[in-house]
Amino acid sequence: MSPSPQLRSLPDRIRQVALFELGGLLLITPPFIWLSGMHAGESLLLLALVALLAALWNAAYNTGFDWLEGRLTGRPADRRPVFWRAVHAIGFEAGLLLASLPLIVWLTDMGWLEALIADIGLALAYVVHAFFFNLAYDRIFPIANEI
Repeated sequence: MSPSPQLRSLPDRIRQVALFELGGLLLITPPFIWLSGMHAGESLLLLALVALLAALWNAAYNTGFDWLEGRLTGRPADRRPVFWRAVHAIGFEAGLLLASLPLIVWLTDMGWLEALIADIGLALAYVVHAFFFNLAYDRIFPIANEI
């Protein structure tokens, strides 16, 4: 195993999570309202709660994934190749799907199957968002430039 990898600082991780979730809400809420038929306020509340859950998961998952990848490869997260970016994005969304499904069922009139379909739709949209967001974030805020 490689020595401990250089990880993002806490302020950088907070910025990353906040920008990711804000961007996700701005991109995903309008099509979710249109496709779900839910009122805008209900949709925004649901997606904001899912975003809060996702923010907590995001910080934990990204830190853990970055640490494990760094230990196994010696490579920092901002040098992650495309294949591992895809694995990272899919793993993040799979974990979030398991955590958010009960929340969607609880806050909507959807049954488990309907909620699962809606949650999968959200997850697919967020996988694309996660892939491109993290690629851009790593280019704009490389780890080596941190203070």
